[in-house]
Amino acid sequence: MTIKAKLSIFLFALSAAILLLNLSIFYASSKSDLENRMKQQMNVIAKQIGATVQSTQQSRQYMEDTAGVMLRSVALAAKDKLSPDIANIDNGQLPALSRELGVDGISLWVRQPNGEIVVARSSDPKELGISSKTWDYWNTAFQQLLDRGSVSIPQGQKLEHFWSGPINYASSDPEHVNKWGYYYDGTTNYIINPIIDAQQFIRFERSSGTDAVIAKIMKENPDILDISGLNPPFFGKEKIIKYKQGMPVYNLDVRDIVFGDYSLPDPNDAEEMNLALRTGQMVSVQKVIAGQSVIRSFIPINADNPYVIEFSFNRDSIQQQLNHQLLIQVVISAVLAAAAIVASYLLAGVMLRPINRILNTVNEIAAGRLDGRIHVRSKDELGLLASRINAMSSSMRHYLSRIQESAEELRSTKQYLESFVNHTSDAIHVSDLQGRVTQVNHAFETMYGWSADEILEMPLRNVPQAYKKEHQEVVGKVLQGGAVADLETVRYAKDGSRIDVSLTVSSIRDEAGKIVAVATISRNITARKQTEEVLRRSEKLSVVGQLAAGVAHEIRNPLTTLRGFVQLLQKQGNLPPTHLEIMLSELDRINYIVSELLIFAKPQADRFRLAPVPVIVRDLALLLESQARLSGIDIVTRFKQPLPEIRCETNQLKQVLLNLMKNGMEAMHEGGTLEVEAEALEDQQGILIRITDHGHGIAEENLPRLGEPFYSTKPTGNGLGLMVSQQIIANHKGSMRFASTLGEGTRVEIRLPIGEPSEESEQNAG
Repeated sequence: MTIKAKLSIFLFALSAAILLLNLSIFYASSKSDLENRMKQQMNVIAKQIGATVQSTQQSRQYMEDTAGVMLRSVALAAKDKLSPDIANIDNGQLPALSRELGVDGISLWVRQPNGEIVVARSSDPKELGISSKTWDYWNTAFQQLLDRGSVSIPQGQKLEHFWSGPINYASSDPEHVNKWGYYYDGTTNYIINPIIDAQQFIRFERSSGTDAVIAKIMKENPDILDISGLNPPFFGKEKIIKYKQGMPVYNLDVRDIVFGDYSLPDPNDAEEMNLALRTGQMVSVQKVIAGQSVIRSFIPINADNPYVIEFSFNRDSIQQQLNHQLLIQVVISAVLAAAAIVASYLLAGVMLRPINRILNTVNEIAAGRLDGRIHVRSKDELGLLASRINAMSSSMRHYLSRIQESAEELRSTKQYLESFVNHTSDAIHVSDLQGRVTQVNHAFETMYGWSADEILEMPLRNVPQAYKKEHQEVVGKVLQGGAVADLETVRYAKDGSRIDVSLTVSSIRDEAGKIVAVATISRNITARKQTEEVLRRSEKLSVVGQLAAGVAHEIRNPLTTLRGFVQLLQKQGNLPPTHLEIMLSELDRINYIVSELLIFAKPQADRFRLAPVPVIVRDLALLLESQARLSGIDIVTRFKQPLPEIRCETNQLKQVLLNLMKNGMEAMHEGGTLEVEAEALEDQQGILIRITDHGHGIAEENLPRLGEPFYSTKPTGNGLGLMVSQQIIANHKGSMRFASTLGEGTRVEIRLPIGEPSEESEQNAG
């Protein structure tokens, strides 16, 4: 497919996407706008209905209050015409009295001995014997009226000695709706109950009240399916139905539907109604009721008796309006899309003309013809691109010649590096990140015994078990970007022999700086290690020889004691037990000193194990005690507890400390205090041993030379002792540092790491 076709399709697709996005936005906004307008319409209607309900309730309440006043007047007139004793009144008097006073009936209520209140006389024979025991608050009102002449319950109309309940169905005739009044002032032994027909209230409400307004609104708005008033205390609960004269009657004062038909009931309406009451806001939900999609809204109305107006709106009408508007927009968008594809095709042709000229020139450059140039006709992006291609062509001609020169130089450098790697005496091998060997030199084959064919693309398994953890730490450090230099360790050759080597390990990176391989340079230091071991043993013998005089003096003291007691035994023939105990003590002392001396005289294999530093220092202080006393020196030891044990070869560490303590003693010609201290390092990963003398000190310029072979500040010294000591500390992965001031003394600090003994060391120790 050509760029022109692709560009045309792209422009068309872009236009189509914009049109589709516009249609989606239009659809969503129109839908939201229609729903919002519907909700606003419902709010307006709810306010209108609320005002109508309030007005109707006020009118009806006024009518009921007026009727109540009239019923009280009738009751007063009846009291004047009737005997105060119920026994003197018969039922025949009451119908004529009702017609005379203009009411529909009069009943007289009396309280029975058991407290029950019943109708004793009535103009309607059906009323006789009716009891108020099951009439809830009506019965309460009767009891209060008889007890104290007034009523305090919140329901009904309360006047002086008078109470009138809300209109309701008559118990004697459930098909009639009446209004009753009850009067009792204590001058009679009965309650006077005049009755009027309340159908006029019902007819008023239906003709001019809320139901009439709802019917008119639904007629003018056919999309409104239902409007009903819900009474929160009773809606959604089991209906209270009473049986009067054998007929079920739903009392008017406990209705769950205040107004309206509630023609589309739903089980979830009670929960949504209560939510609207709690929040005080309109709650709208979409649901399907009786197969019809509706939007149902619940609007709370704050009044003396709060209620909720339920609206059911035909949701399909909103969708029909949306579909009609969407169809119009789709037709308009289709016309625009057709125009866009024609315009995009023509525009693509115009835009691609300079691109085609640039493409031809680029093809010539790709073919190696770098002399072609593009005529720049404009200063837009395409013109800039053409000028940059011209500049690129010129630069490529220049750099091509330089690349040819660099290639020749790289070939020469490669040959030089290959010659250097293959002729160096150090073994070099390169491994990939999986540990497979990818390159070795001739010195590697000579030192380890593997040929290149045997080891390439294979892992190099020449690390002893005891050094595997160390090897993993080195590889981990290098892979994190670090490097390791002059690491003295041990490796296996092909024939299984052990080689002491010094390793330098570093990473190899690609052009992006990512580590792709690991290079290792190995130097054989077996001969040097053997020489160092010979020097160390010679130094040990030299140190033991120097200790001989001090040890001999220490042994001579107990021997003199023993010789004196033996001579005394020859003269007296026996010795007291206390003398024998002294002789045994002196013999034990001689045995201890000789045992300590043998530790340094007998050659020991390197056996690394955990050992406590305070015990080693105290043993050496006891060994040097006699020599220190002869020189007027006091050896003081200090240990900051707790001190962790360290992994070491005990005899070698004693050799180092003994050498340093003797050097300190020899530096104090006039006596003094030799301090030996030990404490844990701050990171708890090692221990610090500090030896301080107060001798003549060492000049600052001579400190760097300490440890060199045959360099010593003592007239009879050869410098091998410090060199061997430093090597021992290095073998223990530790460090030794000197600090000195002329005339004040010298301080030596030894830092040793904490570590568990290796598997190989534990096997040797066992």
